[in-house]
Amino acid sequence: MPFAPTFRGLRDAVPPQRRHLILLSTLLALGSIAACAGPFPQSTLSPTSDFGHSIDHLFRGIFWWAVGVFIVVEGILLYSVIRFRHRDGAPAPTQHHGHTTLEIAWTLAPALILVFIAVPTVQTIFATAKAPPGSLRVEVIGHQWWWEYRYPDLGIVTANELHVPVGKPVSVDITSVDVIHAWWTPKLGGKRDAIPNHHNEISFTADSVGEYMGQCVEYCGASHANMRLRTFVDTDSAFQAWVAAQKAVPSLPATGSPEAAGRAAFQKYGCIGCHTVAGYSNGPIGPNLTHVGSRSMIAGSIMMNTEQHLRDWIANPPGMKPGSIMPNLHVSGPDLTALIAYLQSLK
Repeated sequence: MPFAPTFRGLRDAVPPQRRHLILLSTLLALGSIAACAGPFPQSTLSPTSDFGHSIDHLFRGIFWWAVGVFIVVEGILLYSVIRFRHRDGAPAPTQHHGHTTLEIAWTLAPALILVFIAVPTVQTIFATAKAPPGSLRVEVIGHQWWWEYRYPDLGIVTANELHVPVGKPVSVDITSVDVIHAWWTPKLGGKRDAIPNHHNEISFTADSVGEYMGQCVEYCGASHANMRLRTFVDTDSAFQAWVAAQKAVPSLPATGSPEAAGRAAFQKYGCIGCHTVAGYSNGPIGPNLTHVGSRSMIAGSIMMNTEQHLRDWIANPPGMKPGSIMPNLHVSGPDLTALIAYLQSLK
């Protein structure tokens, strides 16, 4: 009866270095499988706009061309390895030098494949190059490290959270005031660099109501990873309500209220020099705070807009976001509480 080796026998037969290599390979494989788990909030493979669908269609076409090339090349390679492998006692294979027909074929085949890829690529570029008439215009301005949004036809300026109506074309003009950034909301498709003194454009029509996350995808400094964004695709009625709310000027807080004390602290600590609040200050440096209380996120969309996160952020901005231009103003405890109450009242 043949000897059946035990597990210990197999283990002892494998050198320690190889066992370690097998273990490492297994861990890497498990890690790779874990990386495939969802959810994928910034996946480009489930587009929600016409622009995104165009890019997705182009990508899938090119992908299948790549699959075909891979199969042909690997098939020829495997055939050659098996057909011409070394055999003991077999004569050396015949050597061939040059084959005109074959050389012409493998020159023309890639050229034709590139044509089949280039034509739909160029068609997609031209099809998505210009926004249709009547599009909602939005100016996107990159800063270190946050996004400014201006709606020139609506008279609205906000930060980090873009609102657009579902089913309506949107024309986005993208630039930067400092270094090169890149504005990208994957599910809406496309990516454009934000370059100082240069304007890039992108247009899309969102087809699904929802909240879509995005990211700066051009390394721009210490807090590049903290330069996030959110795009809210609203129903038409919800978008109109948001526009009306953004156009409203915040009312004055009641005398003696915590909000009034916070408004005074806003001036005391020099916040009015950097931030705009309609009807009160016109700071040109930091995000517009006129309706900061209505935003879901703060500090470049890295923290939820809660009392505790506001407290953490104002108490030590560089500690929360490395390289932040906003300094630690050493706001006292009572003033910080009042300042937070004022900011949360700016709906």
